[in-house]
Amino acid sequence: MEDALIIEMLQQRNESAINELRQKYERLCVYIAGNVLSQHEDVEECVNSACYEIWNSIPPAEPHDLKSYLCRIVRNIAINRLEYNSAAKRDSRYTVSLDEISDCVPATPDESIALSDLADSISRFLRTQDEIQRKVFVRRYTYGDSVAEIAKRFSLNEKTVATYLFRTRKKLKVFLKKEGYDYE
Repeated sequence: MEDALIIEMLQQRNESAINELRQKYERLCVYIAGNVLSQHEDVEECVNSACYEIWNSIPPAEPHDLKSYLCRIVRNIAINRLEYNSAAKRDSRYTVSLDEISDCVPATPDESIALSDLADSISRFLRTQDEIQRKVFVRRYTYGDSVAEIAKRFSLNEKTVATYLFRTRKKLKVFLKKEGYDYE
């Protein structure tokens, strides 16, 4: 089923929209949450919470890209669950990727910055990047893949992947400063 139809069903409060959403994107959601969380029960709860949040947010939200919107929700719920589960002990491989990107993206923007505006700015930036660098960046910071997994997926050297990520983060920081996200 097309995303536009699922969004329309959600706006009409048709409960079968959630079933369609799950049928189309559940494996992707489990993959994203599974890269952040180690417990199967936490992953399932995260996916269920994401569906509930989608149900509650559409309407009034009208996402242009349902897949990206859902991935962001799943990732954020999984990160919150990870923080709750590990409180003081931050030993997950996903927290490493969050630490990497924290230098260029405000982790907790002030009230004057809408998260959707920040996400739109990052999306605009990524559309200006080479395809391989964009894909590497998304695999690392959206899906939570390790550098080794990304290197294998794209038949690249791990050092090349690390260099792509470093350079893209550096360019993103400059871009966001130009967009008015100078938070230092």
